[in-house]
Amino acid sequence: MTSEKITPFQKVLVANRGEIALRVIRTLREMNIRSVAVYSEADRNSLHVRMADEAVCIGDSPSSKSYLNIDALVTAAKLTQSDAVHPGYGFLSENAKFAQAVTNAGMVFIGPSAKSIEMLGVKSAARALARKADVAVTPGSDGVVGKNYRAVAKKIGFPIMIKATLGGGGKGMRACLKEEDLDLMLQTAQGEARANFGDDRVYFEKLVLNPRHIEVQVAADNYGNVVAFTERDCSMQRRHQKLVEESPSPFVDDKTRRQLQEAAGKLIRAANYRGVGTVEFLMAPTKEFYFMEVNTRLQVEHPVTEEVNGVDLVKLQIEIAQGKALTITQKEAARIRCHAIEHRINAEDSARKFMPCPGTIDEWIPAGGPGVRIDSHMYTGYTIPTYYDSLIAKLIVTAPTRLELLQRSRRALHEFVIGGIRTTLPFHQRILENQDFCNGNVDTGLIERMMQEHESKTEN
Repeated sequence: MTSEKITPFQKVLVANRGEIALRVIRTLREMNIRSVAVYSEADRNSLHVRMADEAVCIGDSPSSKSYLNIDALVTAAKLTQSDAVHPGYGFLSENAKFAQAVTNAGMVFIGPSAKSIEMLGVKSAARALARKADVAVTPGSDGVVGKNYRAVAKKIGFPIMIKATLGGGGKGMRACLKEEDLDLMLQTAQGEARANFGDDRVYFEKLVLNPRHIEVQVAADNYGNVVAFTERDCSMQRRHQKLVEESPSPFVDDKTRRQLQEAAGKLIRAANYRGVGTVEFLMAPTKEFYFMEVNTRLQVEHPVTEEVNGVDLVKLQIEIAQGKALTITQKEAARIRCHAIEHRINAEDSARKFMPCPGTIDEWIPAGGPGVRIDSHMYTGYTIPTYYDSLIAKLIVTAPTRLELLQRSRRALHEFVIGGIRTTLPFHQRILENQDFCNGNVDTGLIERMMQEHESKTEN
């Protein structure tokens, strides 16, 4: 193995906000690395600003004038003499231009190279790479669809999924069940892609009915070492946005688990990837799985992997960026220490189609006790801004068995008190009352069916 070329960091700027910024700042402190927080005017009183060693205001409240402002972030990093920049997740975390700007300014981007981000960020190109690496993909268009889109769709066969080439977070995605809906669904997906990503290119995939959304966390260093961790089941989602994540999946057996890890590892090696990332798959009821996309960043649900596999993924990111070789082996990465679940608690009213409910928190009593972890930047008296994502807390629960995990989760959700605003806490309690979920019989449409059943009962 090539000898390590380690460049220690003295100071790191965290180019994000809220819970993830606080999470990174805490790890930096444990590593004796100074942290620099950035904040918009709306986040002046955020907990991540208080906890950092230094803090810099980078602009007005809208994210376009602050957290998405590459020049402001790079300038803040240079002014504070930071050695590196950690992008967190969301905002610019998968932006190749930002990664390159950080590198051009003489600092380290804590993540993959701009080239890797660009290659894997274009979903159609990532699919082509997966085929080259002999990783199964759903039948679909060979790249971006053009004027012959109707012929391409017919060749794939309906139903199909229309996906934005630069998509993410469920944006720019539309299911088209029959040919007569194709024009409308295509125009809708393109319009949403243009509005969210500034690019209306799309590609087609065969729509897998009643699938599970399974993902594999990976880590790769500068020396060719790659490990793939235990899978996460992220099937509990609404409008393609995850609400509950669980590891290990109650549906995946040991043989399938090894196949998932091998497929993820092959793809990451083929991409010459460096850093922490996630390979996402769709899994059919037959347990056949197909590559979906690569997220070239940390994800919201990374804590379940940390708990199940006993690793600090943020620390791993930073060590890789410093030039350290992985010390964890594939056998260790695949070892299952416990069962874990993450409940995303959002400031939303689930009774009103998950309408955002920003406001001031007048009571904050987080759950506690054995096997309970809260990742949040909330506190009593904090006012949730209207400008950003509605995620306010992640409740992560662990237990020796899945049965104990569900019972502990019910207890934790029951004692978690958030006053002054409406949240999704009651909806998560309903999820744990659902028999299909408790039995592990889930797919990406379960939450939508739950909502429809609830609306029917309410109307009757």
